[in-house]
Formats: sequence, C-alpha cells, structure tokens
Amino acid sequence: MSQRLPSLNGLKAFEAAARHESFVGAADELGVTPAAVSQQVRGLEDYIQRRLFDRRNNGLSLTDAGRAVYPAIAKGFEQFALATQMLQAGKVSVRLTVSTLPSVAAKWLGPRLSTFLTAQSGLRVALRVEEDPIDFARDDVDVRLSYGSQHYPGLVVEELVTDRVVPLCSPDRLSQRVPPRSPEALMEHTLIHTDWGPAFATHPTWTEWFRAAGIGESSTVRQGHWVSLSSVAIDLAVSGAGITLGQQLLARD
Repeated sequence: MSQRLPSLNGLKAFEAAARHESFVGAADELGVTPAAVSQQVRGLEDYIQRRLFDRRNNGLSLTDAGRAVYPAIAKGFEQFALATQMLQAGKVSVRLTVSTLPSVAAKWLGPRLSTFLTAQSGLRVALRVEEDPIDFARDDVDVRLSYGSQHYPGLVVEELVTDRVVPLCSPDRLSQRVPPRSPEALMEHTLIHTDWGPAFATHPTWTEWFRAAGIGESSTVRQGHWVSLSSVAIDLAVSGAGITLGQQLLARD
C-alpha cells in the first residue's frame, strides 16, 4: 500500500509563510488570499499532526517542529527552481545507453559518434561493447546495434542497412602481386578468416563464398590467418597481411 503524500500546495504555502513570517506576504507571492495560505498550512499541520506556526496578531513564528522541517523543505523548492531553470535553458543532459558489437563500435559507430553528439549537445551516451545476446532490462540498455534480429524476439527491430560481405585487401597488396582475376585466383593469396564464435548461428566464411562461386571444398581455402573479430581481420587486410572476407559497412572508410 502506498503512503499518501502531503499536498505540494501545502508545503509551498508553509515555505513561503515561514520565509515571510506572514500569511499576507506569502499570499502576495503566491497570488492567492491570506485565508487560502492559512487553509493550506492548516491542512499540512493536520496531515503531520504537528503545529508548524505560533499564530500572533502581529505575525507568525515557527514552532520547534516548523524550525526542524523548514530547511529541508526550503532546499527542496530551491532544487525545483533550479531544475526548472535548467529545463528552460535546455541544459538538461539526457543519457542514451547504446549497446553494440565490438567491431561495429570500433569500425563504424565510434568514428561517427562525435559528429552526432556535436549536433545533440544535450545528450550523453553510454556506449556498451558486448557480444549478443544482451539483457535490455537488466543492463538498462536503450538501443542495440547488431547483425540480425534472431537474438531479440518480441522486441522492436528496425533495419538500418543491409550489409554485404566481399573480399577485401589493401591497394598496396595488389600493386605488389598479380591481381586475382577469378575466384580461383584468390586461393593463391593468403586468406584471412573470421570466426565469430558460437554466439552466431551463421556467419560468412571463405568456404561458403567459394562454394557460391562454384568452387568445391579445398584444403587450401582453410589455410591462412584466423581471427575472432571482424575489425581485426580488416586491420590485417589494411596492413597487407592478406585478403579478408569483410563487411563493407565496417571497411568503407
């Protein structure tokens, strides 16, 4: 069972009357009659079952109970006023918790965050880098950037872009070797493989790529370098270590 809270109008009437030491002064500030202020304060006293003022013909004085609670109530209204000023000035920061995959954070989202945050000056971002699946409720995540929707049934999913996986290498590597003119010719180069691990039901592999190109199983295909992150595979390709099967979204820059 929830506890009934005191009237906000009663608290405001008490704070103003205590500050002015007068119902008349509080009424002028609040734009009501002195009788209305007195009634609001009386309601607050009935609620807490304590007298807050000693009422005299020439004014008011706080009782011991009134003096005990006034500083906290006054401080509370000061905070309300400050919060209102911040809202009016547009200075309130809102935090957006974004979760994404390590390679997406390193190669796509991270480099673009500064431009986005410059345009959204009142926004603060908490970036979480983690593998699928995540727990939105437990980790207080607002949005997840991921490949596919299979991990999050029942949640709202919006497709941002359809990525493509293609063979990638550095221009320097091609300038130093005979460029491959056919899928078969790729086997003569060092291949960089990415194994995303068991969290992914499917992920593109060189074996699948060659099969789609009409080339059967070959032990040569599985030779080369193996990494567990797409970003690392792309970095290896950029350095000239070989040809990777990489996502255009992450490698475009």
